[in-house]
Amino acid sequence: MHFIYEEGGEIKGASAIGQFVSGADHYPAQTQFGKRIKLKAKDIWYSWPSGDLEKTIVQSQELAPEIDMDFLWECSPNEEFKFEQVAKDYFGEQVQPFQIIALAIALQSAPIYFRRKGRGQFLRAPEDQLKAALASVERKRQEAVFQKEWESLMMAGQLPPEIGSNAQQLLWSPDKNGIAYKALLSVSQQLGINQPQLLLQLGAITSPLEIHQGKFLKEYFPKGTGFPTQAKVLEAVWEDISKNLPLSEVKAFSIDDATTTEIDDAFSVTELPNGGYQVGVHIAAPALAIVPGDALDLLAQERMSTVYFPGGKITMLPSTVIDVFSLNAGQARPAISLYITLLNNGELDPAVPPRSVIEKVWMDTNVRLNQIEHLVNETSIEDISRLDILYRHELSILWKATQHLHGLRQKARIAQGQREEKIGPPDANALPRDFHFAILNESGQILSADRLLQKDIDDQSWQPEITSRQRGSVIDSIVSEWMIFCNQTWGSLLADHELPAIYRAQQGWGPQRTRMQTTPCRHEGLGVENYAWCTSPLRRYADLVNQWQLIAYIQQGVMAKLVAPFVAKDTKIMSLCAEFDTTYNAYNAYQQIAEKYWCLRWIAARDLPWTGVVRVMKEGMVRIELIPLRLFVPELMQAARGSRVKVEIMSIDLLMLSASVRVIELLEQHQEFDEVEVDIIEPVIEIAVDESVVTNNDANSN
Repeated sequence: MHFIYEEGGEIKGASAIGQFVSGADHYPAQTQFGKRIKLKAKDIWYSWPSGDLEKTIVQSQELAPEIDMDFLWECSPNEEFKFEQVAKDYFGEQVQPFQIIALAIALQSAPIYFRRKGRGQFLRAPEDQLKAALASVERKRQEAVFQKEWESLMMAGQLPPEIGSNAQQLLWSPDKNGIAYKALLSVSQQLGINQPQLLLQLGAITSPLEIHQGKFLKEYFPKGTGFPTQAKVLEAVWEDISKNLPLSEVKAFSIDDATTTEIDDAFSVTELPNGGYQVGVHIAAPALAIVPGDALDLLAQERMSTVYFPGGKITMLPSTVIDVFSLNAGQARPAISLYITLLNNGELDPAVPPRSVIEKVWMDTNVRLNQIEHLVNETSIEDISRLDILYRHELSILWKATQHLHGLRQKARIAQGQREEKIGPPDANALPRDFHFAILNESGQILSADRLLQKDIDDQSWQPEITSRQRGSVIDSIVSEWMIFCNQTWGSLLADHELPAIYRAQQGWGPQRTRMQTTPCRHEGLGVENYAWCTSPLRRYADLVNQWQLIAYIQQGVMAKLVAPFVAKDTKIMSLCAEFDTTYNAYNAYQQIAEKYWCLRWIAARDLPWTGVVRVMKEGMVRIELIPLRLFVPELMQAARGSRVKVEIMSIDLLMLSASVRVIELLEQHQEFDEVEVDIIEPVIEIAVDESVVTNNDANSN
């Protein structure tokens, strides 16, 4: 006696061993492959008395694909049926065992036509479901044909239009069940390259920059980089602020890079009757008009910071808000002012504590770095005949105090076991650390940030212009030291009055050495306590949060804890702090990616192989002296830090942001190397408006 049964979705055959006893619960049997089994009677689909089992199974397997499933569906009953029942209807009265078995195999393998209802029991699919399923099968068949055609074209180096028109989607939000993605994936695997490389080779993406930038924008600006048209300060709100704020008697001036548009900070110096001086540090006050939770706040929360990249930026706030609160010359602007009284020698008057005021400040001038930086040094700033130096007298007062403030920080650093840092210009042999990038089109004109942010970038004819400046000038030191003092003073004020704020901490070692947190903490690199970013509220959300808290204190005093936007142990400010830290670091990481891309383009424009001099940093990492490009050179793993080496760059990969470097000659074994490790790189576009020009471990993010 022979049987068929189902195992793992497959119809199999077996023969009874010994005498067959009808009605038994199970039978000892041997499969067509010689395996002995105990076959339960309830699992048997069909049995026949004689014949060659193996031959019968082979015949049925050959016949099963020839069965017309459409006809079988037509001649099957509407109710459940046993497969043997339809065998005569399909094959005729003289149906053979192999035909019955073939029918069982066909029914089992055609779930579109027939539903399995039990062992050997089937029910034909409803007509509407069958039509839909057949249409789906046909569609998949056609898709498979298209996929094969597209794969063949791509293997031959040709771009299928369907791939080219969907390149952006395939990169950033692909439908992994779609045939375009499957074809792209298959070809990339066959060629041994990744999908972005394949799209570049095929011409679907014209530039590696589009890939680097597209990934960043997709993650952080999925709705685009523009602002809603209604994103602005209401006129009634502005009038109320302007009417209720007193006008300061001082006249302020700012010091900024030529390209700065978000002017956050300014200075004023007033001579006092007793011979001392009053210094005012004036910070733009957008927190007066932006209310926690309102539309402008939500926009700022989405971005968390202004994004800087070579050739442009994406601002945290819309220009309609920046234009209202930026400390532009020739206008009285809302500001939070910190007033400090100095003695004649530039030291802080211990009898007069710093005073914080919310007011309007008349902005007299926006001084640009290119107007004065080259004129000012430690000698010229004291020369009363130097009428060519704008605000020379005021700057000389600020410079005296700068040296005093710097000295106080160095005492704190030394007490914490760190080396003393010298104020003033670095060694002439030191590597430059501030760079300005301008991206020029084929006509030599500077491209706008909007053009750089457009999709479908074709930058083959664009060229980067990279210029450098040494950090540590008198102007650098003045701006940086006073901003550090301002952030420390206001951070301590908030800490002393138990008002939650977002602090910049640097303590201990490890990956979390420098971090944002909501509890006061030391910043070891700067040598200060309770350091809270407060001086860039137009550019950083942490500063905006801290400004809300500061305004609450200035207006309410000791009652501020009851009315401040954020109270003690407020989980909201904790989540904002964490989100800001993550986003700010991500923006910084993209800035470094974009800078590396344009540095490699700068080298490529000078023809390869390119020969130049690098400075060894550590563990094989080097930096090119002329530009801020770091590369890994395995041959220099054991070279001393600071050594100068002549190298040759043989090839460049703009997608992987790497280069093949050959060492030519060791020029100098070792020399003093001042490039300190920084925690975050502040945008070089507007670097001089911030205290980031100070040289310390947090120098680039103050």
